[in-house]
Amino acid sequence: MKVTGHLPAWLPTANRVVRGLARLGVPLGTVHVLTVPGRRTGEPRPTPVSPLTVDGRRYVVAALPHADWARNARAAGHGSITARRTTTPVRITEVDDPELKRSVLRAFPTEVPHGVAFFQRLGLVERADPGQFAAIADQVAVFELSTR
Repeated sequence: MKVTGHLPAWLPTANRVVRGLARLGVPLGTVHVLTVPGRRTGEPRPTPVSPLTVDGRRYVVAALPHADWARNARAAGHGSITARRTTTPVRITEVDDPELKRSVLRAFPTEVPHGVAFFQRLGLVERADPGQFAAIADQVAVFELSTR
């Protein structure tokens, strides 16, 4: 499937609210805030993400591989992840191995069920089917987060 949907107009506002709640230490389920230096300014750029763990390793998925946060993560290669007022420095490595990407994406609908609707809205998948998620591995970006 090709990306056919559009980002909801409310997304930037929702992201700001989530970042604010995270700063206050409010538990947000699987949602964390990934902060990476901007690729042009070097200024910290926070964005909500939902990490998932597959075979003991931690990953985040960018449904839109050319979104600013993904481009910044790719360029910087490092940042920090915050959950409930705990911030951990991380190394960020884009996953190039197609089979590993498929494995991570196959786990996504189970590990991050509330994230499925975003992929549906973009037209990437029709339902929370692990096979459909694995099939879009060449259309999305997957990043591994490891402690520095």
